[in-house]
Amino acid sequence: MTAQVDYLVVVFTATSGASGELLGSDEKELEQLVWQLVDVKNKKLGKVNELLIKPDLSDLTEEKEEEDGVEESIEEEDSSRADNVSTATSLETALNLFHLQLTNEVNSAGAGTSMCLCTDGPLHIRQVIHPEAASKNILVPDDFYSFFDLRKEFKKHFPTSDLKALNVHTMAESLTIPVDVPAMWDPSATLDPSAALPAEIAAQQVQIMGSIVLALLSEPFSHAFSTQERVSEKFETGTCSKMEKVCDNSVIRARGLPWQSSDQDIARFFRGLNIAKGGAALCLNAQGRRNGEALVRFVSEEHRDLALQRHKHHMGNRYIEVYKASGEDFLKIAGGTSNEVAMFLSREDQIIVRMRGLPFTATHEQVLTFFSPEEELKETCPVSGGKDGILFVRYPDGRPTGDAFVLFACEEHAQCALRKHKEILGRRYIELFKSTAAEVQQVLNRYSSAPLISVAPAPLVSMLPSVSLLPPPGSVRDCLRLRGLPYTASIEDILTFLGEFTHDIRPHGVHMVLNQQARPSGDCFIQLTSAERAIQASQRLHKHIMSSQRGANSRYVEVFPCSTEEMGLVLMGGSLSHTHTHAHIRSRSGTGLSPPPCKSRRLSPPSYSFGPVPPVMSAEAAAALYPPIGQMLLAPRHLPPGHAYYPASAQLFMNYAAYYPSPPGSPTTIGFFPSPASLSSPGGLMRMPGLTYNGNGVKELINAMQGYQSPTDSVSLLSSLLIGQSSGGNAALMSLPALMTKPAGSYLDLALL
Repeated sequence: MTAQVDYLVVVFTATSGASGELLGSDEKELEQLVWQLVDVKNKKLGKVNELLIKPDLSDLTEEKEEEDGVEESIEEEDSSRADNVSTATSLETALNLFHLQLTNEVNSAGAGTSMCLCTDGPLHIRQVIHPEAASKNILVPDDFYSFFDLRKEFKKHFPTSDLKALNVHTMAESLTIPVDVPAMWDPSATLDPSAALPAEIAAQQVQIMGSIVLALLSEPFSHAFSTQERVSEKFETGTCSKMEKVCDNSVIRARGLPWQSSDQDIARFFRGLNIAKGGAALCLNAQGRRNGEALVRFVSEEHRDLALQRHKHHMGNRYIEVYKASGEDFLKIAGGTSNEVAMFLSREDQIIVRMRGLPFTATHEQVLTFFSPEEELKETCPVSGGKDGILFVRYPDGRPTGDAFVLFACEEHAQCALRKHKEILGRRYIELFKSTAAEVQQVLNRYSSAPLISVAPAPLVSMLPSVSLLPPPGSVRDCLRLRGLPYTASIEDILTFLGEFTHDIRPHGVHMVLNQQARPSGDCFIQLTSAERAIQASQRLHKHIMSSQRGANSRYVEVFPCSTEEMGLVLMGGSLSHTHTHAHIRSRSGTGLSPPPCKSRRLSPPSYSFGPVPPVMSAEAAAALYPPIGQMLLAPRHLPPGHAYYPASAQLFMNYAAYYPSPPGSPTTIGFFPSPASLSSPGGLMRMPGLTYNGNGVKELINAMQGYQSPTDSVSLLSSLLIGQSSGGNAALMSLPALMTKPAGSYLDLALL
């Protein structure tokens, strides 16, 4: 609450684009600014002033170069009802001229000095003046940072009226104000709100608004204009607790931001709207880099709705998409619970710089020396607070991540620090970025807990009961784990690295491990024929250099022996860490198994347990239709009982995405159908499920099996119903002398019957 002002300045704006409730939603420039001074104490109206903003066309005509940018006191045009009309060539000139003329008029009136703007709704100030001035880096006069919303003042005396449906015309009718304008413009009757406003309407609107203000000041209302709307001049940084309640109707998601944008750039884009303290949070991707999105929290639903009208407005050369978001989304990004982070961010008016790529052994003293070297030739940018102005990011077990945040007292010191981008600390170059308080919270949350926004199914082990999933100590360690591979390494590079041990690899025994983004994680598992060869390979190849044919980088690779069960657990999304407590303790150097939750390329569990499957039809019917082979085909094939690898109560999320070139692991057992003795031709009977429906039948099968002794009359096509399949293509039977496999256009599962 503030004291009533001496003067109210009734203001109306018009752009070259949409009007009414869509004013300012199309980024069109301001063309017309009309105002009238209202003496609150004496209840008198001043002159109607009109200011036209016309672009300077001096680059087209030479006469324009000699004209002055401002033409004052132009005679009233026949299309305008204003008492005084002026012209300006730019928005900056127009705003300065508005402030100058308004100040002179207030001083000449002599009834006081305090004044405040009054508009029909917030759009004229919040969606027209401030956004255009921010995009053009124009300093807005102080007059435009506070105003009265005439609709809200009117609603105080007419509480049943709908705020969004109010306009000058309806308010004048409710107050029984006589309107002597024959061509009165009624906004509610406008069929196309996206159409531009006629030039003569602005002055008419201001005159009616002045009459409404006088009516509210007079009896019986005797209204006091004391509650002003404020426009935030500066975005305030701050912290947000995860326990804080955030209204779902006050958050938006902005998408398409430039990667180098900061929270101040976001605040500039939404200039005119009040963002909550610390309410701009930049989103990071799985690699900790900005992904071009941000969540913005406003002080109220009204400001959120105005922000949604800036959908596809431009930030530089990029248009920004604006969508609704929830309070939960905002807390996932900006919320934090660490007291250390809260203390670090408690200092206000500090500039935050993020350091990435630090050596794991970096100390506070090394960081301070990095920014404030003793050499006189280098720039010095002192860290605010010394050691207290440095925050190292660590994993939950205390290991450093290579990231840190540093505070600087002013923008000058921060810019000086950013010029040290990619300078050397120790033996590593350091990346420097301007950061925000929300990014600090997000990075700390990411490393200290589970992923904020999951990009893949949750790790399997975290969803299982608290039982030991480590294999028993007696497992055969006939596999190798390779850790630290170059990210560009291929299967051929791995085989070259293994050298003589390549001959000991089981069929389909190379398994590349991918992370949650389906990219190489630097890990690989190799299945060998014996545990002795696995131990020999680990002893000879441990920490040898592996080169990649697809890249110039080469790295030393750690090689550890492991068991099939350990490999399967990791590839299913588990984690065998040396920090776990079990009945048998394994050292980290002994197993080398502590990878992050991951998934392999097209890898399935070693075995499954299926319930009994009922036959498609009775054996008698099968014998009658297809003797004697019909009984064999229609009886379901039972898999051998599988090992209960995980507890039966666990809810497993299997990943069936196929990533090549690593093939699936070879099965330990294959169920074969017994070959009937009554077959006329020697050899075996082949079943090939998975054929395409649009194939040419027998002719394609014969072409695919060229080179094998397969008589033409031995090929039979079966429908999916007859072989007991619900889907997945047709099937074929072929008579061959032995179990053969041959690649074709599609993967065929060949099984001996």
